Amino acid sequence: MALSHARISFHDLQPDAGSFLDDVITGLSQPQKTLSPKYFYDQRGCELFEAICELPEYYPTRTEMAMMQARVREIAQRLGPDCALIEYGSGSSRKTRVLISALNPVAYVPIDIAGEHLKASAVDLAGAFPGLRIIAVCADYSRPLALPDINHLGARRRIVYFPGSTIGNFTVPEAREFLHHARRLAGAGGAMLVGVDLKKNHDVLHAAYNDAQGVTAAFNVNLLARINRELGADFDLVAFRHLAFYNADAGRIEMHLASLKDQKATVGGRVFSFRAGETIHTENSYKYSVAEFQALARAAGFEPEACWTDPQQLFSVHYLAAPH
Repeated sequence: MALSHARISFHDLQPDAGSFLDDVITGLSQPQKTLSPKYFYDQRGCELFEAICELPEYYPTRTEMAMMQARVREIAQRLGPDCALIEYGSGSSRKTRVLISALNPVAYVPIDIAGEHLKASAVDLAGAFPGLRIIAVCADYSRPLALPDINHLGARRRIVYFPGSTIGNFTVPEAREFLHHARRLAGAGGAMLVGVDLKKNHDVLHAAYNDAQGVTAAFNVNLLARINRELGADFDLVAFRHLAFYNADAGRIEMHLASLKDQKATVGGRVFSFRAGETIHTENSYKYSVAEFQALARAAGFEPEACWTDPQQLFSVHYLAAPH
């Protein structure tokens, strides 16, 4: 997809396909087989995730969206004028549109691993905000990265925006490291605005990741379909089922793909055996109390200064300052 809008630039920092293959082989070679959730988001995965966000059982998106609409002026006042807004994982950008409308940043820098989806989102935003400078970066934001130079844009400060509770996909040590990198990206005097899912009734959590329509199940299995298509693997897609449950001891939802029989699959010339009932761990979604997340942010060098929650205490949005 070509970018024709004069105020959009696109930078491809995406790792090559070899990194995908290496990550898959490494993950499937572990005693507990794993696949990274960052690979969910091919074109079909992005479409399925957008559908998940509309499900009646899946509360995070609509809850965070309602919070942003209700509190955006207060949030924008915290963030301040003339900032550069840097977003990890641009997605459909619906919440971002609400924030941009109130904030009027000098530039918007979306960073996403799904290149075509990122380009389409950038074009849509450019149409909605004709004066906005958009610097789209296709990259794996879970790793340290060097952004294109944005200092010449004259931003007063950098704001790192990470909505959608994706911070929960990291283990606690990984989340601390990720926040540390975000703190460096924000720079002295910058800040971070991050969505964090809260601990709550286990039945609510179970329903959110086991929807009646099976969309989340299709999203999970699509990861194997992507591996088959892009890496020439031969997973039998109907021989795996979606499994999601709350691990109370770890404070997280776990998503797995469970093998329905004894079977083998070949990836990159490597043969992997699966016992009936054996699982591939595809995602964690950690849930935090407000105090737990604020302690994590402090450990990464941020100073938590504000937190907004919905009336039902389902979700939280944190404003974290990066001190000088």
